[in-house]
Amino acid sequence: MVGILAYGAYLPRYRLERKTVAKAMAWINPAVWGLAGGEKTVAGADEDAITLAVAAARNACRFQRDAACEALFAASTTFPYAERQNAAMIREALSLPEEAAAVDVTGSTRAGTAAILAAAAQVAGGASKRAMVVVADARRTKMGSTEELLFGDGGAALVLGSEGVLAELVGTFSMSADFPGPLRENEKRLGRSWEERWVRDEGYVSLIPKAIHGYLSREKITADLFSALIYPCPYPREHGLIATKLGFSADKVADPMAALVGDTGAPHPLLMLCHVLESASPGDHILVVGYGSGVDVLHFRVTEAAASFKPAWSFDALLARKAPLTPYEKAAAFRELVPVETGLRGEFQAETPLSVQWRYRRAILGLEGSRCRRCGTPQFPPQRICAMGECQAVDEMEPYLFSDKPARIFSYTGDNLAFCLDPPQIYGIVDFDGGGRMMLDFTDCDLESLSVNQPVELHLRRKYHDGQRGVHTYFWKAVPIVSAQA
Repeated sequence: MVGILAYGAYLPRYRLERKTVAKAMAWINPAVWGLAGGEKTVAGADEDAITLAVAAARNACRFQRDAACEALFAASTTFPYAERQNAAMIREALSLPEEAAAVDVTGSTRAGTAAILAAAAQVAGGASKRAMVVVADARRTKMGSTEELLFGDGGAALVLGSEGVLAELVGTFSMSADFPGPLRENEKRLGRSWEERWVRDEGYVSLIPKAIHGYLSREKITADLFSALIYPCPYPREHGLIATKLGFSADKVADPMAALVGDTGAPHPLLMLCHVLESASPGDHILVVGYGSGVDVLHFRVTEAAASFKPAWSFDALLARKAPLTPYEKAAAFRELVPVETGLRGEFQAETPLSVQWRYRRAILGLEGSRCRRCGTPQFPPQRICAMGECQAVDEMEPYLFSDKPARIFSYTGDNLAFCLDPPQIYGIVDFDGGGRMMLDFTDCDLESLSVNQPVELHLRRKYHDGQRGVHTYFWKAVPIVSAQA
């Protein structure tokens, strides 16, 4: 039996109300007023597809650190690198073994379900006992476009295996189609699409029912078997029409979260699956559809083990953990859609030493320090000689992971002189439970909401983008903890 062992989603903190976009851009495209209801998730200035994927994976595996995965499939249409494996960076950030296979899956918004199919085959064939799938997208859109209002940002992660399965993968069906809906050349930052009505009618409304009918006919089953149907479609009218064509009652169709999140691209069907699994009952059958240059259909059956698992952050908690993003120009600056004045401090960019990044990759991406075997003191960065004056043991260190350790704020400050796209620049010192102290940037917070001794957790974030040399540099930042379950 191959299926899901763990799952987790991630939504960025910022929300952009669609009416904010419409007020700013309806002058160029009055049609956006028709889509101005609700809000969408927006990645922060220090977030991208890699950080969203890592956050989702940590949400899924927070309570299973001892069970390392032997393969990692990372899927996105917006990874920062075309030639430098993004999955390898994610593997390092998650502290998975170097021997774990790492694969990038991309090319369409069907990449998420395609990664599940590849991971399931890896497990079924015996090449891996456990395989992780991480999927994330943070798509750029033209200002004033329909896509700007429809698209949101997010990530999702699944762990697949054959023991302790929460949801068994019963069957699959796939069809490819060179349907040119959204498309983007490799060299371009912004995509485009053909006429919207054609994309809706000939794409979503035609291809998704065709694939689902194909699976149901092949397996000789009906819609009555399923407790939930999950499929992406950012257009509300057409989303309902698809279910009607398939004969599914409205109460079985999973909420596409268009009004709260938006269409997140490759991770969207997995995000919806995470939401559904949190309230699913043993014996429930769930049909999941991935769409983009074709359709994937995945059939899951929920097992008794599902009740024993909870992600570190429930989906409702992720929805509740939010802050408004205003004004509209700030959202555009986050996406690098408009140039902004950075001052001399923002213009300065030292050369990124890739050799140093490689040498200290475990410390930088994995936040791996060291702990003295003699006195037990955790230390960062990793040391050869113990920093404790009364110890100073030499070469008696063992690796010590800080990224999953609880911590508290010792001190903090807000810097209005340092350049920051989300000012002020907040940083300070945190003390880790079990020992260790570190100076870190703070993110996903306001200066007024911080206090000494406040608990924080660590998130991988983009430290800076060296655009001249094409290097994205990441490190860990402190994020104040709010309630994880809702």
